[in-house]
Amino acid sequence: MRIVIDVTPLSLPKTGIGNYVLGMLRGTAEAAAGKHEVVAFTVVGPRGAPRIKEALAGLCVELRVVVVGPSSQTWRTTWSRLGFPKVERLAGTLDVFHYSDWMYPAQSKGLRTTTVYDLWPLHRPESVAPLTRRMHGRKYENAAKTSDLIFTISEFTADDVATTLSYPRERIRVAYPGVDARFTPKGQSVNRGAPYVLAVATLEPRKNLATLVAACSLVRAKQPELELVVAGAPVAWAEQELKGDGVTALGFVPDAKLPSLYRGASVFAYPSLFEGFGIPIIEAMASGTPVVASSHESLDESCGGAAVRADPTSPEALAAGIEQALSERESLVERGLEHARKFTWRACGEAHLHGFQMAL
Repeated sequence: MRIVIDVTPLSLPKTGIGNYVLGMLRGTAEAAAGKHEVVAFTVVGPRGAPRIKEALAGLCVELRVVVVGPSSQTWRTTWSRLGFPKVERLAGTLDVFHYSDWMYPAQSKGLRTTTVYDLWPLHRPESVAPLTRRMHGRKYENAAKTSDLIFTISEFTADDVATTLSYPRERIRVAYPGVDARFTPKGQSVNRGAPYVLAVATLEPRKNLATLVAACSLVRAKQPELELVVAGAPVAWAEQELKGDGVTALGFVPDAKLPSLYRGASVFAYPSLFEGFGIPIIEAMASGTPVVASSHESLDESCGGAAVRADPTSPEALAAGIEQALSERESLVERGLEHARKFTWRACGEAHLHGFQMAL
């Protein structure tokens, strides 16, 4: 098979989706080695092309980078909506085309697949950026009409896609995310001179960080030395300041610095209101850090039985969860390490390859 995978999200600094795209591509290339051809394909502007080439350096894949004008998103959107030229004109012949959230160009033949990470923009359109709402809405509609196969990153999202998009459940495959090898208890840890609760999330409403700030304030009433450290980029469409005693907002933290930040934390907190899976949870567990997470069912698979769960709408419940995680640290770390070992990018790649082969 010649498998063409759209890697356009790698043109921006990597967060959840970018990390999944890169891990999935690496895992698929490993699983396909010597048997199938894997092509990393993208249509980007002049600034995005170097970033994609850097992200894919060392991967055994063919790289097809098409550079268009600075308004590359407009170009991709127009191309997707016109349906012409077919993707083969730019990507070459193919047996499988796996497209991203960023574009959904038409194809002449071959298997057509995509990944749906979550349907939050459909469930709560008012709480996402206008561009995200438009882009994802169009992509989901196209995916439901044209995809031969849809991949999701959890069973929760698979069921949501089947129900919300009226898409046949038997044509949905789950490909769980993996944990990169750099997330391990061994290695350098950040020392901030005091214990800290860590949160890794963009500063958008869904991540529910304001409630976490309130929860940590309650914990600090008993443990005033405890700090809340938030690693995540602000979003212009929903500006919010994380103010409070003992609260430090680091902004965007590069991937290379995250493992030491996880290792140094006394507790990792993830109070999100809704997720497709919750990758930072298993990254924290793999780093040897106890986790307290939202009790929303979308996080059940990432948490397994290895995290303290708490009502994300209640500062008091989150505060109690943090205190429990601090007191049960040793057992939570052990369970977390065991749970995180279940998730590998090779398994993610194999799930995709198996899905392609079965569909063809």
